[in-house]
Amino acid sequence: MQNIKEWQAAFTVIEQLEEAGFEAVVVGGAVRDAILNRPAHDVDVATNALPQEVKTVFNRTVDIGIQHGTILVIVPEGPVEVTTYRTDGEYTDHRRPEEVHFVRSLKEDLQRRDFTMNAIAMRRDGSFVDFYGGQRDIEASVIRAVGEAKVRFAEDALRMLRAVRFSAQLGFSIEAATLQAMQQKAPDIAWVAKERMKAELDKLWLGKDVYNGIKKLEISGLVSYLQGDFQVDHWRGFAVENATCGWAYFALGQKENWQEVLRAYRLSNKEMAFVKAVLSAFHALQNGWTSMDYFTYSLEELETAHYFAQLKEQVTISQHSIREVQARLPIRNRQELVVNGMDLLQWSEQKRGPWLKEALQRILTAVVNGELINERNHIKDWFERAYVHKG
Repeated sequence: MQNIKEWQAAFTVIEQLEEAGFEAVVVGGAVRDAILNRPAHDVDVATNALPQEVKTVFNRTVDIGIQHGTILVIVPEGPVEVTTYRTDGEYTDHRRPEEVHFVRSLKEDLQRRDFTMNAIAMRRDGSFVDFYGGQRDIEASVIRAVGEAKVRFAEDALRMLRAVRFSAQLGFSIEAATLQAMQQKAPDIAWVAKERMKAELDKLWLGKDVYNGIKKLEISGLVSYLQGDFQVDHWRGFAVENATCGWAYFALGQKENWQEVLRAYRLSNKEMAFVKAVLSAFHALQNGWTSMDYFTYSLEELETAHYFAQLKEQVTISQHSIREVQARLPIRNRQELVVNGMDLLQWSEQKRGPWLKEALQRILTAVVNGELINERNHIKDWFERAYVHKG
């Protein structure tokens, strides 16, 4: 079992709740990932203790979602989210219930969850509580809705995109009735906030079988209600470790419309800047990168653009040579240039103007290209010939 500290914190919480006379278990993705021997990012606890009862058991708690039964419990091993068993009231916005009802039954709590693989609980002794066949479906690599799939997707339409994401992430298939329900409920994805969609697509881009996930987007009909062109064949062989690289590859398939599409998914300015740089480097590679390209773009941007060119079978250089060429550059950033605008103004005795930016860029380009030594007197002599004494 991985992420030992998080599990120890959860088991400490469970032990104290049990000593106080309550039932408590680990629930959700952590249990699924433990069965799959994958690292769990969050180890959450569910209990039959009501929120106020939970607070009486522990010295340090924070009300992070008490209206929905969630308390953050802080124990020496770390913080743990503890949520009271509950059933959900009516969903009116395809996202969240109008109200929740606290219950004492673990079976009722697990029944409201999205997929069987996420509806398994683990007791402190490591045994599983599995009312809905989640272990069987994990063994069969199948994603199956808990209960009536159409009801699950009507409650929260994002669950359809989660099914696709899990398909890419785990390499699982989607059970026939669950997929059919997705096809019927696909238009409801339009109710989901773009920020929530982005969070799922971030994880989809990092999946071990992104191509499989994109195929499921198409088969389910979800692509008809999502912004952008997902182009199934575009994703053959795609695999990255950085979600923003996924957005850059997605942008590559949008042609000149990419900025409008990505802004619809609420990418940050930093993410948009990375995507823009990668696309620019990718297109520059078609004619071969110059020394200024190696200088202008970061190693990650160049390697990402190079990887895209490999996928498109358009590459003529090796990945290793990118690092070598960058390492041989006379300077690696503008701050290494030994002169600045104040120097040029002093040497020329001219007023500021467009010429200043142009001159600095010419000097930078000449230094990067190895045509000018990055040494103050050498640059001054060149500048005086080119700008002060010309003609």
